[in-house]
Amino acid sequence: MKQVYTLISFLLFSSQMMFSQVESENINGLFYKISLATTLTINEEYQAFDDSDESLINPSALYINNTFGYQFDMRTSIGLNLGYNWHSQQGLHFAPAYLSLRHNFVVDDSNIFARAGYGTLLGVSKDFQKGNMYKLGLGVQMYGDNYNKSVLLGVDFTRKRFGYRALEGLSSISIFLEFMLF
Repeated sequence: MKQVYTLISFLLFSSQMMFSQVESENINGLFYKISLATTLTINEEYQAFDDSDESLINPSALYINNTFGYQFDMRTSIGLNLGYNWHSQQGLHFAPAYLSLRHNFVVDDSNIFARAGYGTLLGVSKDFQKGNMYKLGLGVQMYGDNYNKSVLLGVDFTRKRFGYRALEGLSSISIFLEFMLF
């Protein structure tokens, strides 16, 4: 009788070990995301069919952002964002810290999403403007071979209020490229 119990235990545990070796797709949990974005403007000094090296479209701002977040399911995630924004035409520097919410309204091999964020502009030194900001965006999330890595492309609208009593404002539309890891 002991041999039967031993055989049944062995079969039970070995089947558990075999199934535990199968990797499941990670659809929720902690993630890290790095983002690079730019705002483009039209060059007013551009002349068509001119031999100069001027281009029609020039970048006017650069955004670098790090996000640490949690994805609840295939549709919804929340993140804490810390970044650096430089607006070259205005000569302004910002250090945004904000919470963001992203929702995939089309879930497929490529997710289409909307996102929103609200937070503060940190005055980390005298060169950085203090104030608040919000952002709204639309984009697409594309997966590689597995769901642990993805690339996000899209467009964001950002509004920053800063300066003395936050009376100055800066609105921009930017194109972003992000890399996300679970």
